[in-house]
Amino acid sequence: PGNSVAVGKVLAQTAREQGYKHFLVSFVDLFGVQRAKLVPAVAIGEIATSGAGFAGFAAHFDVTPADGDVVAVPDPASLTRLPWKKEVGWLASDLFLNGKPFEQSPRRVLQRQIERGAAHGMQLKTGVEVEFMLLQPPAVGAPKNSPLAIDPRDSYYKPCYDQSALMRQYDFLDEVTGYVEELGWEPYQADHEDANGQFEINWKYCDVMLNADRVAFHKFMVRTIAEKHGLRATFMPKPLERKTGNGMHMHVTLHHPTTGANLFKAPKGEGDEYGFTPLAHNFLGGLMQHIQGMTAISNPTVNSYKRLGSSTTDSGATWAPTRASHGGNDRTHVVRVPDAPRFELRIADMAANTYLLPAVTLAAGLNGIEGKADPGPRAKVPAWDLPAGQAIPLPSNLLESLAAFEADSALGAQLGLDFCTAYLRLRRAQWREYCMHLTQWELDTYLDV
Repeated sequence: PGNSVAVGKVLAQTAREQGYKHFLVSFVDLFGVQRAKLVPAVAIGEIATSGAGFAGFAAHFDVTPADGDVVAVPDPASLTRLPWKKEVGWLASDLFLNGKPFEQSPRRVLQRQIERGAAHGMQLKTGVEVEFMLLQPPAVGAPKNSPLAIDPRDSYYKPCYDQSALMRQYDFLDEVTGYVEELGWEPYQADHEDANGQFEINWKYCDVMLNADRVAFHKFMVRTIAEKHGLRATFMPKPLERKTGNGMHMHVTLHHPTTGANLFKAPKGEGDEYGFTPLAHNFLGGLMQHIQGMTAISNPTVNSYKRLGSSTTDSGATWAPTRASHGGNDRTHVVRVPDAPRFELRIADMAANTYLLPAVTLAAGLNGIEGKADPGPRAKVPAWDLPAGQAIPLPSNLLESLAAFEADSALGAQLGLDFCTAYLRLRRAQWREYCMHLTQWELDTYLDV
């Protein structure tokens, strides 16, 4: 299942010539947890050829201890030098089980949709907004369940774009943004987001697989550099009850694979009311057709629905959609069109798997193109003012979203039976675990009933 011997030799030569001492052979499991082995440079040629073995049951996959090793074969094209520890290289990996591609692997699920798009002569590109919060370390001796703390000076009730709060974290933001630039990702801004202690760093859009690898690496990098600065970075969808959650807004466009032409952009005067081509119109139709089931991927945790279902926040808005609609430059809709020729998918949160989110988006969009799906009328008012029949409510919890995902057979057929079966089984087990947990709210509400 590995790379050729020649590829292994090239990677080994790269290690010698560029001064690498170790490589992180990394992959992301079904729950988005990053796993890795640290491979000495002297062994990378062999590992690149034969792969590194992992016990799949030790990660979030639907296998047992009786199953053989899941073998991670590093993708040489993904090699990324750790800017803060330059003797270490990071490699995203493709997974194999029993000599065959491991269909539960999120990277594999995305690869299959990329291949499907290529068969249509289309390449997906994405631009991803990665939101995170910086938490203060707990006091020495504090109880494990102590409230999460942010910078006490970052307390204004509408903190979005707060200049002073932004600059208090300058040293952290400067270091991370500098590394993003050093890596060649072309960063263009960093800002304080709508929750206290919440930030975002943006870089230029690019090929979907390249960007999925980048988002995975960025999360690892942000956490690492935050620790260096005495902070804890969290990407949890809703870590603080009254604060805006961490979203992962994704901008999408389809391009010709050789010319790079944007296939969503219609000639002037020939597009729909957004300025889109018929292909883009149908892609949007696919998103709207499958959005209910997509929430199981875009909002994959119990906590995700605390962000989607929140009635309000201290700032006055959740910035998270609750109904399936599309509109222009209006942030209340699931799909926003800030300007043609691109969509912004606003539903996802930062718990979404960096590979599965673009995979399910591309799968839905391609279904729309193949079936010439109609997205329905463009909303001309905020989502909350739409008639009930024009904007169906999104699932309100994880169990509802998993049911919608399972019911969407057309979407599941494209993502693959092995993946869907494993994903549903593991996420439902997590839901059952959550339901067994007794909360303080239940005690406060029902103890004296």
